[in-house]
Amino acid sequence: MLAACGFAPAYGPGGVATTLVETVRVADPYDKNSFDLVERLEERLGRPNNHRYDLAYTIRTEAFGVGITTENEITRFNLKGVIDYTLTDTATGSRLTGGQVQSFTAYSATGSTVAGLAAEEDAALRLMRILADQIVARLIAASAAFP
Repeated sequence: MLAACGFAPAYGPGGVATTLVETVRVADPYDKNSFDLVERLEERLGRPNNHRYDLAYTIRTEAFGVGITTENEITRFNLKGVIDYTLTDTATGSRLTGGQVQSFTAYSATGSTVAGLAAEEDAALRLMRILADQIVARLIAASAAFP
């Protein structure tokens, strides 16, 4: 029934996403956010055994206070993240796809300093995982045109 509508599993036999599995080398991480991003990308795509593609990225994050008390104390933050990415063919050096993904998470700044820092770190980890999943979805969507 699904075959009649043209649906084919991306990771199924002969699926378009199989060209991405264990073939994408993600640029080395340079800080905690990039480490979390690379970790999630490698979870989804696998570590490259036969690396055919290079994935470069730049990460930008910014925290915004959104919960303010009557004493002008911020109790809640939104953490916005934007990643620009480019996938290139290692054999030719040509750009295959790229773009920008963005999302946000939130965390509470109430409680102790340690609790606030832990909440901020957790929000950053969640944000990098969300953005990595968005990148993978876009790579899968574009992968039918890859060599």
